[in-house]
Amino acid sequence: MKTRVAVVGVGALGQHHARVYASLPSAELAGIYDIDPSRAREVAQRHGCPVLERLQDVVEKAEAVSVAVPTVDHHRVAAALLGAGKDVLVEKPITTTLDQADDLVRLAAEKGRVLQVGHVERFNPAVDLLRAHARQPRFVEVHRLAPFSPRSLDIDVVLDLMIHDLDLVLSLDGSEAVQVEAVGVPVLSTRVDIANARLRFESGLIANLTASRVSVEKVRKFRVFAPRTYISADLVAREAQVYRLCDGDHGPDITVERSTPGAVEPLVTQLEAFLEAVRNRSEPVVSGGDGRRALALAGSILERMAQSLL
Repeated sequence: MKTRVAVVGVGALGQHHARVYASLPSAELAGIYDIDPSRAREVAQRHGCPVLERLQDVVEKAEAVSVAVPTVDHHRVAAALLGAGKDVLVEKPITTTLDQADDLVRLAAEKGRVLQVGHVERFNPAVDLLRAHARQPRFVEVHRLAPFSPRSLDIDVVLDLMIHDLDLVLSLDGSEAVQVEAVGVPVLSTRVDIANARLRFESGLIANLTASRVSVEKVRKFRVFAPRTYISADLVAREAQVYRLCDGDHGPDITVERSTPGAVEPLVTQLEAFLEAVRNRSEPVVSGGDGRRALALAGSILERMAQSLL
């Protein structure tokens, strides 16, 4: 049986949620809601689904909902849907404040609803290799660079881009950050457009992350150093290489394992996982708690950046 799913907000990200749902055999795209009626009609016509004129119409027509509105509206929209008994996938970051994130997590638990957060890099096939081989990571180096775009200027680059990698680091290391150093500056907007954070975790892991939305080219490199192992992942190409130090017949030797780029779009895998959690009433791959943890670490970085500017 198909799950009736709607999309709220069909801008840069939401339009792709609608596209994927329309293509999935396990989903029925029940409708689209956007505060811009002309945009809603455009995307709905593209996929042959209804335009939903009010959020209440979403509640009446859909079992599950993707929320891809601006970050400042995540809590208001997701809380209304969860409160009405709908399963929700909310784009990252989960909300703008920890109190709001806690409220969504509480609502989902009270209503027995699925709350998944859209950290799509968890579904990148290159990350599968990272997670399989990055045992006891000691050092992580991340560069996430993107050309300037007028979207997401309601938040700074930490919540816009770096939070993807904060979630990945937290998924690789189960401990909490005990030391945070960070700097960032605005360049083309009034918010921080380029930032660097150096994190030390209870486990001993050191992570150095750089995020920029004022770069010439798109770069998403994630490198992990672990005992006798180095992993280099290109999240744009969706491929990775694992280098291991082994004991060969004639002394130490380096072996190399290369992944092949995944053919399936990570967003497709993410939305399929959401629908599976909805059908099975199971914990999603990226839970509300996971989204809250990434937001908390991002908040610590923002606080440290603010202190460095004093």
